[in-house]
Formats: sequence, C-alpha cells, structure tokens
Amino acid sequence: MAEHSESWILTLPCTRAEAEQLDHEDDRLWALDEIPTFAAREPDPAQPEAWEISAYFSQKPNAADVKLIQSLFPSAAKARPHLEKVPAQDWVTMSQQGLEPVKAGRFFIHTSSFTGAPPKNAVTFQIEASRAFGTGGHETTSRCLAMLDKMARTGQQFRNVADIGTGTGLLAFAARHLWPIAAVTASDIDPVSIEISEENAQINAVALGQLPGQVALCVASGTDHDLIQRRAPYDLIIANILAGPLIELAPALSAILAEGGTLILAGLLDRQVEAVRAAYWRQGLRLADHDVGEWPCLRFIKRPRYGWRRPHRANKRTSQPPGDFGTW
Repeated sequence: MAEHSESWILTLPCTRAEAEQLDHEDDRLWALDEIPTFAAREPDPAQPEAWEISAYFSQKPNAADVKLIQSLFPSAAKARPHLEKVPAQDWVTMSQQGLEPVKAGRFFIHTSSFTGAPPKNAVTFQIEASRAFGTGGHETTSRCLAMLDKMARTGQQFRNVADIGTGTGLLAFAARHLWPIAAVTASDIDPVSIEISEENAQINAVALGQLPGQVALCVASGTDHDLIQRRAPYDLIIANILAGPLIELAPALSAILAEGGTLILAGLLDRQVEAVRAAYWRQGLRLADHDVGEWPCLRFIKRPRYGWRRPHRANKRTSQPPGDFGTW
C-alpha cells in the first residue's frame, strides 16, 4: 500500500439495521479508488436504533466516492456527510480505538490495540472490530457473557451447546471455556461471520472441530443445517440476535432444546421482553431468570412434556426470515 501523509474519516448517521446489513463485499464498493475500512457504533444508548458509520480512507475521497458511500445507507440520504482530515496513521487501528475493553463476569474482551494488562485471573479474548458484530462492546453481548459466567459459578453443567447467530464466535468461545468438555456448535446466516469466527478462533487458540471441547462452525439460516440438527438436542442454546427473529425462531429453537435444557436469549429491548417471553412460553419454556436494563438477557428452561404433548424431533425447518443474522 502506498504511503500517505494524511488520512480521512467520513462519518454518516445510519440505523442499527443498516449497520448490521452492511456488506463489505458489496459490488458497488469496487467503483471506489480505495475501499475504506468501516466501523459502526451506537453514539447514544438512549437511542438504540440511531447508529453512526465511519469510513476510513488513506486519501481524501472525492464527491462521487462520498455519494456512493452515502447511498449504502438509505436513512443518510438527506444527511450532511462529515469529512475530517486526520494525521496519517493505520486507519484500521483507528476504527478500533473507540472500542474500550469489556469486563463481563470473568471475561475480559479487547482488540489488538489494547496495550494494558488485563485484570488478574480474567479470561481474555481478543476480538477485533471487523465485518461481524459481537466484540463484547455492546450490552447484549456483555450481558450474555455475564449470564454464562453466573450459570457456571452456580455449578450448572452443560455437555452440548449451540450458539445460533454467533457473529464473531465470542459467545461460543466463552461457553467452551466454561464447559471445556462440551461439544459446541456455532452458526450464522452470514458466511462472513463464520470466516471471522474462524479467524478469531485461531487468534484465541480455540480448537475447531466436532469433538467434545471443540467448536464446530457452519453457515445456517436459523436451525436449517444438517450439523445443527444432527447434534440436537442441546442442553444449552444461546441466541443473541434481535427480538423479531427470536420470536420467529421460537418453534425451531425449542425443537432442538432438550427437556430441562437452558436457552439464553438477548438482542431485545426491555419493552420487547413480554412478546419474546410469550412466544417461548407457548413452546413449553418458562422464564427462569433475567437481568434488568435496557438490553436484558433472558434465561429460559424447557419444561418436560409427557404423553401426546411430548414433542417430536426437530424437522430441520426454521421460520427465520432471510437477512436477520448475527451476534453483535
């Protein structure tokens, strides 16, 4: 890459959904002289749907480039782009500097830009800000980590774990650490997320594979994959997605959860708890625990069923609509 004496940051408002759906392989980006590095963030937690996207360039983008980037985010169509010149530096690192390390339970999550010392006795994971969501920086992910840690500290044991919508792989890696002899399955509808999870597994020395103590990765819409179905039923399922897909997935997730098994759900707002709870109650799950806050994490237990109420094995179908994916 050529050396440049300056760098530029293009900042635009966007919605959370637009940030999640950004395709870094979008063919339109190839019209640019330089494909920028993107970073999304939530500037104000009180406005969870109002996000901000930053595009980092090594040289000043022209008006056509700015217009093209703006076209990727429909909600920014009438916004005034903010273009700022900054001193020359590694703009990939710049995109991560706003990501402070996260402490959740025993876990400490950081990017490669972190140069300090982790807390004593913390379990550390290096998760870069990249093309998949789930760095631990958002409250939904950190609350899932805290819930998993809480279950482990109270002596709960699991042997067969699934992380549906894994994003960066972080929650699957955390579950593997807490229950080291468990078989862990991690899936995402977005193939890029699985690529990122593979990279993160290598960075964090997480063994991949289908044996106990390993993480098996697959690209799947909801639970629609032979690997997910073949390894069911699970005694622990984690799904940190969004309220809509969680409700749509209630029959499919319940079908692959063992009787007495635990289901961890996140990605929903506090005002959406009742709708999600009702969807899973209808599938025979009771809400056993949840934390309090704008982005709660819910823990369900599947009630045993008997006789004609006993469910049949999962049918490999899911009602999840295309395009809803990812732990973020």
